[in-house]
Amino acid sequence: MNDTYTSPFSQRYASKYMTELFSPYTRIKTWRKLWTSLAAAQSKLGLNITEQQVKELRDNIENIDFECAKQREKQVRHDVMAHIYAYSQVAPSAAGIIHLGATSCFVTDNADLVIYRDALIYIRNELKKVIANLCDFATEYKSTPTLGYTHYQPAQLVTVGKRASLWLQDFMFDYDELNFVIENLKFRGCQGTTGSCASLLELFGGNSEKIKELNKMIANDFGFEECYDVCSQTYSRKVDSRILNVLSAIAQSASKMANDIRLLQHDRLLFEPFEKDQIGSSAMPYKRNPMRCERICSLSRYLMTNSQNASSTAAVQWLERTLDDSAIRRISMPEGFLCADAILRLAQNVTSNLVVNENAVNKKLKEYLPFIATENLMMEGVKKGASRQELHAIIRECSLKAIDDMDNGLECNLLSLLANREDFPLDKEQMEDILDPMLYIGLSAKQVEDLVEKLKPITDSADRNNAQIDV
Repeated sequence: MNDTYTSPFSQRYASKYMTELFSPYTRIKTWRKLWTSLAAAQSKLGLNITEQQVKELRDNIENIDFECAKQREKQVRHDVMAHIYAYSQVAPSAAGIIHLGATSCFVTDNADLVIYRDALIYIRNELKKVIANLCDFATEYKSTPTLGYTHYQPAQLVTVGKRASLWLQDFMFDYDELNFVIENLKFRGCQGTTGSCASLLELFGGNSEKIKELNKMIANDFGFEECYDVCSQTYSRKVDSRILNVLSAIAQSASKMANDIRLLQHDRLLFEPFEKDQIGSSAMPYKRNPMRCERICSLSRYLMTNSQNASSTAAVQWLERTLDDSAIRRISMPEGFLCADAILRLAQNVTSNLVVNENAVNKKLKEYLPFIATENLMMEGVKKGASRQELHAIIRECSLKAIDDMDNGLECNLLSLLANREDFPLDKEQMEDILDPMLYIGLSAKQVEDLVEKLKPITDSADRNNAQIDV
């Protein structure tokens, strides 16, 4: 039994990959890789650092004594210095050159950028799965007519696939934005305490070209092509804001989709997955609640508000640095990624197993189609020589009567009301010929086809293994 708080993200929602990526072990291992890369580059560029010292650092990257670092931090009240001490205990020959010419943000900020980059790429792959699922779903139901809604009131027809294409396009926007963030993410490098490289300039005897080469070598070690043009003690916290904004955008799209599914499930038109032994309610055995979509909406709400932490932090970074970014970043950045991961895992599960209740869709369609078709009925009456204005008045009068009857629990009887009017030129059979739903879906199917074709490069490269949701 656990007697301390644990995050629901690590216990229930996020993937093993993401929880490991943001673990203390990955973070400190990345710090040690950075210290090793720095020492190796400095050695190659002529500083008095031996190959043996670099080798000892490299050999002990994963030999992390967290308890040693914890005890040391209690003394010195500085996490980076505590881990330098712990590293020096297992790499004693390199103790004097670890962190040479660097400031704490050399390891903290660069490690964050490495981890964020890897997390963004993972998120992109997870988003591709959702897009691929929705492409499949939209294609399957591209020509299935359904009642459209504006203001959550019955409106002109669309198709089930066309509605899904709205969700799909939102995720496409997010995918494009995510690519932009990934492609423009750079490395901080080794820039010194205020970003001026003064300490490094002293170490290299005023040779600025060696500093450029040093940063290029370290950046390349971690898969980055270049460093940010200028930094203060940290990289600009606008980068964090950009990251959380795109994660928030994904949450917005997922929440919109999940809310739509919840509304449709209320009307029994569309269902999220419901497993054989799943219990909908502890008190009401008949319930089939949209719990996955509700969870998506709940987590999305958290992620959308979490993005404000990064923007607020970026706005109050005094001059070259202030430490009021540290504590909030330790929480908001990892949890932003873990939350986005959780949302996309749920979205994969939902979109890969959506159930369309076609009988209910057709019943709802049949109920409202006479109202949708009133303009066509009017045009057909004009062809038979009737006055458009007179027909409009007749249809309006009968429509309001039919709506009143429906409000009182009766079925839609608009066609019968019109057929009983001697001044209306169409009989019931003629009107029913005009009620083919395919006449009223417009370009819905073609719009789906065009969007799915546009997204083919994404779907062709998507991993089709969707997340399994245990709880």
